[in-house]
Amino acid sequence: MKKLIAVLLVLTLAVEVNAQSYNKYVNTFIGTSATGHTFPGATVPFGMVQLSPETGNFGWNYCSGYRYEDNVITGFAHTHLSGTGGVDLGDVLFFPFQGDQPQKFQSKFSHQEEKASPGYYEVILGDNNIKAQLTASAHTGLHRYTFTKAGKAHLLVDMQSGLVDSPEQLAEHVSDGEITIDSKITISGYAFTSQWVDKKVYFTAVFNRPFTGQHFIDGDNKRRLILDFDLKPGETIEAKVGVSGVSIAGARKNLLAETQHKTFEQVKTEAARTWENNLGKLKAEGSKKEKIAFYTSLYHALIQPNNIADVDGQYRGANSLVHRPADKVFYSTLSLWDTYRAAHPLYTIICPEKDGQMVESMLQHNDVAGMLPIWTLWGKESYAMIGNHAVPVIVDAALKGIKGFDRQKAFAAIKNTLTHNKNPKYDWSLYLRYGYLPSDTVKREAVSRTLEAAYDDWCAAQLAKALNKQSDYNYFIKRSLFYNSLFDKSTRLMRGRKSNGEWVQPFANLDSGQLAIGGDYTEGNAWQYTWQVQHDIPGLIKLMGGKKSFSGKLDSLFTMDSKVFGKGSTLDVTGLIGQYAHGNEPNHHVAYLYTLAGNPAKTQELVRQIADQFYINKPDGLSGNDDCGQMSAWYIFTAMGFYPVNPADGRYVFGAPLLDRVSIALPGGKSFVIEAKGLSEENKYVQNISLNGKPYPKEYITHKDIMKGGKAVFVMGNKAKAPVF
Repeated sequence: MKKLIAVLLVLTLAVEVNAQSYNKYVNTFIGTSATGHTFPGATVPFGMVQLSPETGNFGWNYCSGYRYEDNVITGFAHTHLSGTGGVDLGDVLFFPFQGDQPQKFQSKFSHQEEKASPGYYEVILGDNNIKAQLTASAHTGLHRYTFTKAGKAHLLVDMQSGLVDSPEQLAEHVSDGEITIDSKITISGYAFTSQWVDKKVYFTAVFNRPFTGQHFIDGDNKRRLILDFDLKPGETIEAKVGVSGVSIAGARKNLLAETQHKTFEQVKTEAARTWENNLGKLKAEGSKKEKIAFYTSLYHALIQPNNIADVDGQYRGANSLVHRPADKVFYSTLSLWDTYRAAHPLYTIICPEKDGQMVESMLQHNDVAGMLPIWTLWGKESYAMIGNHAVPVIVDAALKGIKGFDRQKAFAAIKNTLTHNKNPKYDWSLYLRYGYLPSDTVKREAVSRTLEAAYDDWCAAQLAKALNKQSDYNYFIKRSLFYNSLFDKSTRLMRGRKSNGEWVQPFANLDSGQLAIGGDYTEGNAWQYTWQVQHDIPGLIKLMGGKKSFSGKLDSLFTMDSKVFGKGSTLDVTGLIGQYAHGNEPNHHVAYLYTLAGNPAKTQELVRQIADQFYINKPDGLSGNDDCGQMSAWYIFTAMGFYPVNPADGRYVFGAPLLDRVSIALPGGKSFVIEAKGLSEENKYVQNISLNGKPYPKEYITHKDIMKGGKAVFVMGNKAKAPVF
């Protein structure tokens, strides 16, 4: 009877999935080549496990473990980062093989024998003709390996493996760990690793058949185990692998709760259904090409942040101790320098309850670490990037009325973070003394750090105002204007300034700074960072000399020579139109500034050019790292016709829709529909906009208007409207 019920459940789920049509528009291989740094493997929305193939271990190219350019697979690991520029994870690696133990654990493969869809991955390992299939639940990875030859089959289970910078680090990054044989069908293990962050990973694995032998290949370390199985042709080895950051017992609880009585096919189908339900929150109409770009972007945006709490709610926090939040959820993989811009505003629309949980997780991190998160992975702070951009995420959620956290507690955490020197990249006394970070004292990124801090200050001021904290509002709003100190009127660019008030000489405005290199800018140059005043575009327009002058300066950005750079790294300065760099985040709002300067047609032209040029249905179809969904979130908003230039003011600045129609499913059974009448490649210009049947003359739409439900109609045409300066 149980078997019959299981079969009926699978059939029911399959019917539900096939009745929808969103998963088929996801190409998980987009971004797996060049610098996209995405992975093609199996995961579920916001899940802890990302079970995916690896084609290499070492260096920046292998941030996700997989590169489409490669022709060998080195194994299948359970944790990965999507679209980042940091190397870590790749934990608990499995590699199946037959015959003698190879010198290198790897197999050739062909992309013609590889396929993937949301929640599922499959490939033929060519060396032994082994079919590998992977699927996942939130905390569990499922493997199925089908062997075509009779005899001994083997499986390497490797806790020493990981994604690191060099072979030397691979040998040293595990400080403690081992694998234990628990029974003839069960093993478990752990590893304490140090790479981007220090972390603890635990697992337990249950096999569908007993292994007939086992031996360790790394002596007393006991971190690399080979299991032997006797198989007939066509037989399979299946494994359910529970993962935890807390304990082996936690990994076992995760496995039992999510997959104990489920078959591989059931878990695969449930994963697909979960993706269908999440992707279906945005129902898009357009060409197949447009829907692939849209739904692949939505897929990438929903991979993270990751809930690293076990099913019982326990998680390991910033202090390496185990905690248990009241809501049994704790989100990490917070790439906030990237995702505050559009990914989190997207979550406030399509999954506000999860955005509230993410904010609560940030406040829990603050309780332990003494400051809000900057870039956290597996609960640990990496201090990657600059700014304190949990602040705009929290303020945005608070001002939009999102539930799940205490606003007074949130402001206290914000104030503490922006006034106490816990962040090693900010000396607030220096910031206050000069009204900027001096370039002769702060040797790296002084301009970028100042501009990012000014934005956070503005956000803090808005929450203070909402909570009737007038003195705090006055304090932070004053700090938010510090960007003025770095505007050089002679060049109309943001420029480094020394502690004596003099400009940095010479002004190398095309030099591209990098974290490890120095310079006044972060992953960009003066031309790319001058526009980082998201909170006060009218103020920046005034500094530039008015809207016409401002638009002229923007024109220069987009028409300059893309091949001309100064000193410094250009690793992240990609996706170029002139000196506009879409491949990195500081420029993501810039095309929309034309609208705010009274020239919306320029925005409408550029967003289509950017979308067509840098979101392409092929492995190298992204212009840079996807950065935990931020690159993708830009496309999602842009395709709908608007974008959060200031991610915490509750306004979305108009561009022009790229899709004929999008319907957003909202809480309470409501929906908001965006329709583009007459849209075509030629008809890319907005003639007029109406909201719920009434003319809508504003240059933005508010979050409140969207969440009320209703319909926005864009009438499109082939002629641009004249600028109104």
